[in-house]
Amino acid sequence: MQTPSGHSVESSSAKRLVVLASGGGSNLAALLAAQQEASYGARVVGVVTDRPTAGALDLARDAGVASAVVAMNDFDDRAGWNDGILEAVSVFQPDYLILAGFMRILAPSVVRKFEGRMMNTHPALLPSFPGAHPVRDTLAHGVKVTGCTVHLVDDGVDTGPIIAQTAVPVLDGDDEPTLTERIKVAERALLVETVGRIAREGLYVAGRKASIGR
Repeated sequence: MQTPSGHSVESSSAKRLVVLASGGGSNLAALLAAQQEASYGARVVGVVTDRPTAGALDLARDAGVASAVVAMNDFDDRAGWNDGILEAVSVFQPDYLILAGFMRILAPSVVRKFEGRMMNTHPALLPSFPGAHPVRDTLAHGVKVTGCTVHLVDDGVDTGPIIAQTAVPVLDGDDEPTLTERIKVAERALLVETVGRIAREGLYVAGRKASIGR
């Protein structure tokens, strides 16, 4: 595990975000851009990735945000890796943990540590089309409207309480790449809006229902 590096400048009143990412970090980039507005209410204080080559690390470095790499190959087993993730994230003392293209399933012990404060995005309107290939499944089923979801993470796969959703039409002639790209655009906007509102107004969860503000 590489220890956190870099630094972050933040407002004392801003909610602290830690972003977990495995890839290029397009959602991270959107959050970093949004936080330039002082009124946004949240700041990314740490980035944790499972891949030392993840583009999200470059984004973090350029933004002066601390980062850590917790690679699976650095641990004897998955339990040790989950402990490493928990340690790396906890260093940053986050108010909220954002999974942004993070391609690993976290252990229940990690999920419980941040229960009610860990969010993920999904490129479909949950509970429809959960899992690893939602856009492919959407096209195969011939639906006319899909979209994206921001939801809380629980012990299941894409089963946590839904916080926010937005619709994206499926166009004639769409294939997986074209539909995926339009969903990603909507997903970035939804994530930025949702995280900002949660930071400013609070998130309240009662059973399956998650709501922003009172």
